[in-house]
Amino acid sequence: MGVFDPYKGFGVTFSTMFKKPTTEQYPEEKKATAPRFHGRHQLNRHPDGLEKCVGCELCAWACPADAIYVEGADNTETERFSPGERYGRVYQINYLRCILCGLCIEACPTRALTMSNDYELADDSRQDLIFTKEQLLAPLAEGMEAPPHPLRLGETETDYYLRDPDAPLPWQVASQTDGQDR
Repeated sequence: MGVFDPYKGFGVTFSTMFKKPTTEQYPEEKKATAPRFHGRHQLNRHPDGLEKCVGCELCAWACPADAIYVEGADNTETERFSPGERYGRVYQINYLRCILCGLCIEACPTRALTMSNDYELADDSRQDLIFTKEQLLAPLAEGMEAPPHPLRLGETETDYYLRDPDAPLPWQVASQTDGQDR
């Protein structure tokens, strides 16, 4: 130990004593997150409104904190929630356990589960931090129909996953041809 080592330590303390503190006005002014920030999960939909989740439970198997619970069920012709044979009937994420690692996103074969930039997950009730499928599902956008409904983007589930994302949707093509006929 050198003779000047204690003075070097005090030098760091004295240099920070006279700096102006940084104050963030958090609830009023929210900081922008990085584009690839891992925040709250979201279950995505196909452009016609059907759910992308097929209830395979791979996200639950990949979760190291055991925070995801998925219970799959079979689609029927009268009640179709996803283009495949199955759909996620029950989907829950327990944010008391979730470590926001993103391994569930990597495990999802249909890209049904993604992470948003929403980072405000605090609550005063433990029960409110267990998000259900209804809370996680992406909202219906314009042109989407709430499931259950029949397939609209093709005859099979393969048509849903192999279609060109830049191609117009069937109801957009119909509206374009309607306008040209007149």
